[in-house]
Amino acid sequence: MVGSNILTYTLDIVSQSLQIPVIIFLLLFAVGAVVLLGGLVGEFRHRKTVSNSEMKSLINNIAHSTDESEMLDIVEESEMPNSQKNDLKEIISSSDLDFESRVALAKKLVNGREKKLEKMLSYTDIITRIGPTLGLMGTLIPMGPGLAALGSGDIVTLSNAIIVAFDTTVVGIGAGALAYVIGKIRRRWYSEYIANIDVLTDVVLTRLKKF
Repeated sequence: MVGSNILTYTLDIVSQSLQIPVIIFLLLFAVGAVVLLGGLVGEFRHRKTVSNSEMKSLINNIAHSTDESEMLDIVEESEMPNSQKNDLKEIISSSDLDFESRVALAKKLVNGREKKLEKMLSYTDIITRIGPTLGLMGTLIPMGPGLAALGSGDIVTLSNAIIVAFDTTVVGIGAGALAYVIGKIRRRWYSEYIANIDVLTDVVLTRLKKF
């Protein structure tokens, strides 16, 4: 049927026109995954961790501090990451605010930190989910002309289509797998980070209420 042929031809044009954009995005995702890996290595080298014993000692020292000045010294001398120190020091130093306002400030700081970490994780999530999908698209798109060429005995066109199909599959799955591993590692780090800042914030606020 004429209408069916037109629709099929249009569908084929749309499908084939996506091949170049798919390859471009796959290359961008592959580069992005490598950049994320470099960022992970750099983050690991500069990452500060607080052991359970150090955390317990820090909580105990804050809970038994006598004033805000001593509490600031305890936070400053601790081994926690600088970003956590800055948030806690901002809460402690806000002596011009009443306790309820300090609680609101603490929530704002913690929520802001969570959103920043979630934004960093969103990049790996995009590559993890979209990378393999683009790889599959890059596999299927060239196979149509390749199979058509096989029907006419054109082995060269078929072999080129298969090469493109395999390459896009490998790049898509590889980028997605690398981003998945990076995301898992960072998600574990950030969960520990948020858990620590939540606990320390509660301890600081509890002590400030008694001053």
